[in-house]
Formats: sequence, structure tokens, C-alpha cells
Amino acid sequence: MAVRNSGNFSQNRSNTSASGYKRDMKAAQQREPNQRTERFPKQNFEQIRQTPQEKPKKHRPRRAKKFRLFSTRSGMDLTLLFLVLALVSVGLVMLFSSSYAYAYYNMNGDSYFFVRKQAFFAVLGIAVMIAISYFDYHHLHRFAIPLLIITCLVLMLMVPLKGTSLVPNRNGAFRWIELPFLGSVQPSEVAKFAVILIFAHLISINYKQMNNFRYGVLPYLAILGAVCGLVILEKHLSATLIILILGLIMLFIGGVPLKWFGIGIGGVAGVGALSFLFLRNSLLSYTMPRIQGWLNPLNPPDGVDTWQTRQSLYAIGSGGLLGLGLGKSRQKYLYLPEPQNDFIFAIVCEELGFIGATLIVLLFAALVWRGIMISLRAQDKFGMLLGIGLTMQVGLQVVLNIAVVTNLVPNTGISLPFFSYGGSSLMILLAEMGILLSISRTSNIEKT
Repeated sequence: MAVRNSGNFSQNRSNTSASGYKRDMKAAQQREPNQRTERFPKQNFEQIRQTPQEKPKKHRPRRAKKFRLFSTRSGMDLTLLFLVLALVSVGLVMLFSSSYAYAYYNMNGDSYFFVRKQAFFAVLGIAVMIAISYFDYHHLHRFAIPLLIITCLVLMLMVPLKGTSLVPNRNGAFRWIELPFLGSVQPSEVAKFAVILIFAHLISINYKQMNNFRYGVLPYLAILGAVCGLVILEKHLSATLIILILGLIMLFIGGVPLKWFGIGIGGVAGVGALSFLFLRNSLLSYTMPRIQGWLNPLNPPDGVDTWQTRQSLYAIGSGGLLGLGLGKSRQKYLYLPEPQNDFIFAIVCEELGFIGATLIVLLFAALVWRGIMISLRAQDKFGMLLGIGLTMQVGLQVVLNIAVVTNLVPNTGISLPFFSYGGSSLMILLAEMGILLSISRTSNIEKT
């Protein structure tokens, strides 16, 4: 009986454990969804269900950046502004000192004739400079091609009008257009700016293709050839040289490989040779006496006039180290012809001496240095190229003018920026400085 009872007990126990296991499994299956629900509550599912699904973003074409008409985001560079104002002020003082004797003799006793007109254009030019400094220089892109076309058309129209009242003959050259109410205007001054602007425009657009002959050399050779050819017909060799050097500098900065410079120089030389063959009679009659006088200014050949160069050298030598004093020049008393124009630096040397002349040269050097720093830190390639072109124009004219006054190069008409008499030239120059100030507003440079 005991054995049977133990067997029944073990069998009941196994049945009980089997049924208990099944109950446990069923209970676990019933608890599992509840546990999942606890891990991810209903409210989370509701939030996910109600949250709108984000649509994939469509690729939109990049829009061209729009620039404001006036740029007032940052102040202008005060260092550049004060350098320009200092040079204009000193230039007016030296213009009056060098011109009052010549004006008294040639302008019916009006000693203030030249300085009064120059001061008017200086005040007007400074106002224009400040106004242009607020203008966003990026808008100049749209004026590059029209300005070049208009300049070339004006230069072409001057050719058949040579010797007329509109394009008079002055010292054997035809550089000026006489306009009513405006006076004399030199289109070559506008041509310098037109070449700088079109080069900056094209190079900034085709910057990555400047190593290609089609985009990096050919269009610029065509522009330089056309503009220089028209300017040389005016017998304005100095402006032709400045435009050519400016173009080469901007191409070099723009990334043109050095191998193309040989081809470019060869092309320019070819155009110059062809121009010389067709115009050798008029060009030789104009340039050869100047070259002969440059080689021997104190004892020139017969028929070669070197009076202006000799008087310039006398004025420089008379100044010495400290100068004769402001207003005490002797060569301006009808010895040096037109001392208020291209040879005003000779009067500067005579009155202020070597030290005073050196200080003025240092002012110009500081202006060029500041302009280059502003340009190198410009917002974009266009601003960099445009700023360097305008700055180098001032630097080149200063170097060439001093070289002419000191007889280092043949005598040719190159004005000294901010000093030489000329209202239209001063206005254009101050407007260009306004563009440089506009570039400085967005340039990454400390404006102190």
C-alpha cells in the first residue's frame, strides 16, 4: 500500500508541475504585451502618430547673391581717407606756390586763377569720393563693358577731329576734348579706369580658367591692343605705357601663367611694330627729339628743345637738403614753363628741399601700401583686383612723374596725382579713391 501510494503521489506531483508550467507560460505571454506597453507608453505612440513626417528636402538651385545699392555695414578706412585728404591739402598749397607768378603774368593779373579752380574741383571731388564710398562696388560689374565701349568710341571720334576746336593741338599732342561748361577733359584718364574695371570684371568671372589661352590671354590682349592703339593716336605715350603696365600687373595677379606673358608681350610688340610702320612719320617726329633731349639735356642737338628739363634740374639742385622755403622758388618766375602742371615736383624740391620732397614721397608710399592691404583683404576677387588696379595706377603715375622731372626717362606728359593742375583728372582720381574706400568697408582690415 505504501508503494502504491508513493507512486500515485509522484504521478500527481508531475501532473501538477506540468500544469503549473503551462499556467506560467500563459501568464508570461499575457504579461509580455503589458510590459512592452509600459516600455513604450500609449501617449508616445499617440505622439508619434500625430507628429507629421518630415518630407525630404528638395534641392533648390543656388540663387545669385544680391548686393545692396549702398554699403553701410562697416565704416570706411580712416587711414586711407586721411592720407588722401593730406595729399590733396599739400597739393593745393604747392599748386598755389608754384602757379601764382605764372597766373599773374598769363591770366590778367589773377594770381589765384589756377588754385581757385583746383580748390573747387577738390571740394567737389572729395564730396564725390565720400558719396561713392557708400556705393556698393559690386554694382560696377554691370558698368564694365558699357564703359569700355563708350571710351573706345570717344577715342575713335577724336581721330578725325584732330586740330579742330573740339580736339585742339597742344604742344603737338591731341589729348584733350574741349567741352562746354566742363572745360578740357582727357579721355585717356577715363581709359585707364575702364581698363582696370573690365580686367577686374573678366578675371573675377574666369578666375579658374586663367591658365587657358582662350579665357586668360586672348580677350585681354584684344582690349589692351585696341585701347593702347587709340590712345597712341593722340600722341599720349605716357598714358599708353601706364595702361599697358596696369594690364600686365592685373593679369599677373589674376593668375595668368608666366609662359603666357612671353606670348602676350610678343603680341603687344607685334602690334606696336605694325603701328610704328604705319605711323612712323608722325611718331618719329614727335618722339625722337624727346629721346635725343633726354640723352643730352644740357647740350642737346640743333633743333631739340630741352629748356623745360634743364630748368627742372636747376630747381631740384637749388633746393638742396632743406630747400629755399615755401613760396621762395626762383624757377617758377617764368623760367620753368607751366610749373603748375607736370613739373610741379621740381618746385616742391626747390622750396622744400630733399627732406620735404622725401616726406611727400613717403605719403604716396603709405597711400599705395594701405590700398594694397585693403585690396588683399577684400571680400572677393573682384574687389581685390579692382583695388590693386586703382592703387597701382597712383603708384605708377608718381614713379613715372618723378622719373620725368629728374630726367630718368624722356620728357612726356605725366601728371603728379593730387598735385598737378587739372580739374577733370583730380575728379576722376578722387572718384577712384572713393571706390577704394567702398572696398575698405567690407574688407577684413582694422579701420583705424
